[in-house]
Amino acid sequence: MQRIVIARLVATWAALLGLLAGCATSTSSTPQPPMVRGADLSGNGPGSLISATVITNIDHSVPLGTTAARIMYRSTSGVDGSATVVSGAVFIPPGRPPRGGWPIIAVAHGTSGFDPECGPSLFPDLMGNIGVVVRWLRYGFAVAAADYQGLGAPGVHPYLDAKTAGLNVIDSVRALRRVSREVSGRWAAIGGSQGGAAVWAANEQAARYAPELYLVGTVSKVPAADQSDLADDAAAGTLNNDQKAMYIAILRGLSRTHPGFPLDDYRRGVVQEKWDVLNACAGPLTEERARLIDRGEIAAADLTPASDGARQRLRDLLAQMALPQGPATAPMLVIYTGRDEFIPVEATQRSLERACALGDQIDVVFEPDKTHGEVGDANSFEWIGQRFSSIPASSNC
Repeated sequence: MQRIVIARLVATWAALLGLLAGCATSTSSTPQPPMVRGADLSGNGPGSLISATVITNIDHSVPLGTTAARIMYRSTSGVDGSATVVSGAVFIPPGRPPRGGWPIIAVAHGTSGFDPECGPSLFPDLMGNIGVVVRWLRYGFAVAAADYQGLGAPGVHPYLDAKTAGLNVIDSVRALRRVSREVSGRWAAIGGSQGGAAVWAANEQAARYAPELYLVGTVSKVPAADQSDLADDAAAGTLNNDQKAMYIAILRGLSRTHPGFPLDDYRRGVVQEKWDVLNACAGPLTEERARLIDRGEIAAADLTPASDGARQRLRDLLAQMALPQGPATAPMLVIYTGRDEFIPVEATQRSLERACALGDQIDVVFEPDKTHGEVGDANSFEWIGQRFSSIPASSNC
């Protein structure tokens, strides 16, 4: 999922607030970025702001005059419903807003890591996501880009729990509206891979969770919608190298969000010995990680569930996270590929069939000759523009 790159940097959390990841020193000598003037820090519910600071080292491709802020805001765990703190970045175009305020695009990133130092908002180019942000800014949209729970801010990241990521996406939109009063309540969302599932889940939860907002539609590119087959594939020894990396990341997330999860029922050998290396996101450990994964040094037996009961327990947990979990609020565009290294075609098709059975309005685009990383935009920009123009969406469910 965007190739899973994870690493443990030596920087402390306090240093990360003021520096690029991997370049940490004591914050005592690091000037703190200024707060965004006029940001509304009142309230304590989901989407309320804790802080909004100017991103002073933002990538030079961002249009001059753009308000670019790193935010800390409140959200909700999809695992247990508890209150959480999430980080992210928001952007407001320069110039005079249109009547009703700037429309909003929530950009949901693919896999960036599993620890606080792996939040895209800590990096000037948002870990490679700045291009899509700039494109929407130039189209006249304000942009919200959530890091997701446990990335960029202290906490546990429940990897591929789309419900949590979806709530984080919705609350990033709420938080953006507290950074500036020149932003409207109409929004859309676009994401790929982990982010594709996040915006799908946001669509399902939007009407109930944030009725004050108006979602016009979402675009999910190669969404990680249902990973329950991974348990069976691990038992059969048929995971490819990319799926092994994803499987390891999922195990890590489950072990941190489900107390008592028997992690050692699912890892042994090299995986058990090199666990920290295999969960690294930057720095020297990633070279060893690449060798272990990309060169096939993880044996199938290193990831085989200890028993059929263990396999079924894992499959059940993954099925609980699978999409859909309810009907969608707004139309969806879903783009998936036939040569996806991470997500089997059949898994995405099952999710789409279940969503269609719920009555969801989905424009499905299948690109048979493309891989996970080669997925195109199809007509996503035009599609979103039509939703904001109130043109009825088509559906080929």
